[in-house]
Amino acid sequence: MMGPAHSLSGAAAWLGVGAAAGAAGYPMPWPVLVCGALICAGAALAPDLDHKSATISRSFGPLSRMVCDVVDKLSHAVYKATKMRGDSNRSGGHRTLTHTWLWAVLVGGGMSLLAVQGGRWAVLGILFVHMVLAIEGLLWRAARVSSDILVWLLGATMAWILAGILDQPGNGAGWLFTEPGQEYLWLGLPIVLGALVHDIGDALTVSGCPILWPIPIGRKRWFPVGPPQAMRFRAGSWVELKILMPAFMLLGGIGALGALGYV
Repeated sequence: MMGPAHSLSGAAAWLGVGAAAGAAGYPMPWPVLVCGALICAGAALAPDLDHKSATISRSFGPLSRMVCDVVDKLSHAVYKATKMRGDSNRSGGHRTLTHTWLWAVLVGGGMSLLAVQGGRWAVLGILFVHMVLAIEGLLWRAARVSSDILVWLLGATMAWILAGILDQPGNGAGWLFTEPGQEYLWLGLPIVLGALVHDIGDALTVSGCPILWPIPIGRKRWFPVGPPQAMRFRAGSWVELKILMPAFMLLGGIGALGALGYV
């Protein structure tokens, strides 16, 4: 899928989690709902860091392009080192390592640990990165014609404001994980969810997605999981634009209403 659909699906997924958490007796304070939806929208772009033309690879100028090159080479090396007889030969690392459940869990867990151990500046950094990505994804056309610096300034402003709101008592710094020292441990959850939602979205396209790696399926360790070929679509096709994106907006709205107790 393309960036806007990935971001919308990420935001909708977190709003759905908010509704489910409320029904299970762990209601999200509204700042956690809003902040988590934006983080998840940004994190839903992150697996494409292995592709030089992806939104995330262009979002932070030369720095993200350099990281993209490193991630692409790392992903390709892991693919070659772990592929089985049935896996094809590849010349690059796109849709390999970063498109797996293991990568999603490791990155989300790392962000949770960084938030807990790194304090306010680590939280601000995590928020800034994901706010910029959320802007790039959700406001795709507007962001593309804007200066990168303006997008970064907007992301930094959003991160500063949200961090200040979350720090207020009862606003969610300690949501779900309530023991002393566990503030912001939940920040990794929307990051994991965003990456997994991205992978599921890519699995619906013609190429599929090796989300289950390193679990072997048949003669392949990088098995492209997906529905039957007749049910798949091409990225950017009318199915994505006319059906999936409106569906994500509708489901996100229902999830928000449920999370806030209106449904």
